Amino acid sequence: MKIVDARVVLTSPGRNFVTLKVETDEGVTGLGDATLNGRELAVVGYLRDHVVPLLLGTDPHRIEDTWQSLYRGAYWRRGPVTMAAIAAVDVALWDIKAKVAGLPLYQLLGGASRERVRTYGHASGRDLPELFDSIRARLAEGYPAIRVQTGVPGLKRVYGVGHDAASDGARPVVEDWDTGAYLRSLPGVFDAVRQEFGPELVLLHDAHHRLTPIQAARLGKDLEPYDLFWLEDCTPAENQDGLRLVRRHTTTPLAIGEVFNTVFDYQTLVGEQLIDYVRSAVTHFGGVSPLRKLFDFAAQHQIKSAIHGPEDISPVGMAAAIHLDLAIHNFGIQEYAGHTALTHEVFPHAYTFTDGYLHPGEAPGLGVELDEELACAHPYEPAYLPVNRLQDGTIHDW
Repeated sequence: MKIVDARVVLTSPGRNFVTLKVETDEGVTGLGDATLNGRELAVVGYLRDHVVPLLLGTDPHRIEDTWQSLYRGAYWRRGPVTMAAIAAVDVALWDIKAKVAGLPLYQLLGGASRERVRTYGHASGRDLPELFDSIRARLAEGYPAIRVQTGVPGLKRVYGVGHDAASDGARPVVEDWDTGAYLRSLPGVFDAVRQEFGPELVLLHDAHHRLTPIQAARLGKDLEPYDLFWLEDCTPAENQDGLRLVRRHTTTPLAIGEVFNTVFDYQTLVGEQLIDYVRSAVTHFGGVSPLRKLFDFAAQHQIKSAIHGPEDISPVGMAAAIHLDLAIHNFGIQEYAGHTALTHEVFPHAYTFTDGYLHPGEAPGLGVELDEELACAHPYEPAYLPVNRLQDGTIHDW
């Protein structure tokens, strides 16, 4: 079997998605997700100009060799653009291999380690009444765990609260930020949520990298009475040494890694057990092959998986995550923000969401198809994540 064609499909059925479609001389096709929110065209160019020509004529079954060739052969290693492109190839080849075997992908990864995949959903509100309504809506949808985000007194707009219309297509939206107001208000929010919904509801929170290590340590300690499942991205994760300080001062579980691209980003955090959950996405970590290796590394230190699952991971990337979730032993939880109805039409899929749990289905391969005609009817639309500035105008982590 040989690869005879590989092409990139860029579509925007609600969010921009970059999809690689690989075809073989035996008529078997595979899909891979290469979406990189806000930098989609950079990955498109990397794939079309640098990766696709290397795939033609190669054996799609040689997944590990192809991965190593793309990673090591370029000389310039790592980085989100490179790893998103490699991820698309890796996932597409796994899709082909599983289709040839006539099995769903999770069977090739060792089979199921559980019956279904637990998820968490997103709830947010500008104030407590709006937040409570959002939590009730997620509960009605069946989510067993809920990420809570809320407005901050004095700030007009906070990322992760309400709709994230991040740009007008030309420039990012600028949001203001006040760390002190955030740190003062958040414990009261969780106190109110616990009083309203009780102690059994599984709660999570995302700090979106905005805090210094000492601020993150304070927040983790202040949130301990509310028994969070985790505090996510409490401080910029590139500063791995900073997590030592956070860990010393709080027992609130920590989740980090959605902006990481390789295992090297995790060496200190996992080796010293400074975190409890690894958050990387299949789409941004180079695919199924390296993420499975990361989870094996994490398991040696009693750290669990928590694959990134926002709306800008396509159903192709989501399906790959669900297959991994079902197969690995040290599964923790799966983020599931869902997609628009139109996205589901562009990417019809076998995976299901029932009563707060996901299952990849039993279709061979990933179980996802691509309606190229419908995809092309919804072309790329420039979009960016927002930019945060302090009240004096200084750029800040978002």
